[in-house]
Amino acid sequence: MKLISSNERFKSRIFTVTEDKAIDPDGFEIHRAIVQHPGSAVMMAVDSQNRILLVKQYRLPARQYLWELPAGGLEPGEEPLEAAKRELREETGYTAGTWKKLVSFFPSPGYVSEKMTVFLATDLTEGEAEPMDDERIEKRWFEAREIEEAIRSGQIVDGKTIISFLTWKCYGLETPAFL
Repeated sequence: MKLISSNERFKSRIFTVTEDKAIDPDGFEIHRAIVQHPGSAVMMAVDSQNRILLVKQYRLPARQYLWELPAGGLEPGEEPLEAAKRELREETGYTAGTWKKLVSFFPSPGYVSEKMTVFLATDLTEGEAEPMDDERIEKRWFEAREIEEAIRSGQIVDGKTIISFLTWKCYGLETPAFL
């Protein structure tokens, strides 16, 4: 596919919306409105007791409070790991001595360019959170079995949290030998 046109239709501080047109060598064309997003980092902070840190905040698009892993968008020129370290500190106050990339994925590639990168953060040190002015964040440690049940029962519906947690479980990263 070759991009043949891209026209900006809307710009905010978080994303831009473009109308794009692409064509393949056979002449097949695709026209889409695309939310252009710089990407984001997700942090799965796991403590020495093998508990996972989740945050609860009101998500206006979902019209509800959600328990989820801490996450945030990349700043211009920022690498995902840099963003992960910054966002973990801002949202929870914690810093991590050890970071491991778990997975990267596109949460909704049909109309959003955002790529999420998930990091496992361990060897944690507690500090003071520095949330943004429009964020009210509650944090809480959860046992893995609590998160499993919350996913199963529909109490946790945040996609990045479900994907991250199941990746962590699927690859056996929750075992004490890994931590």
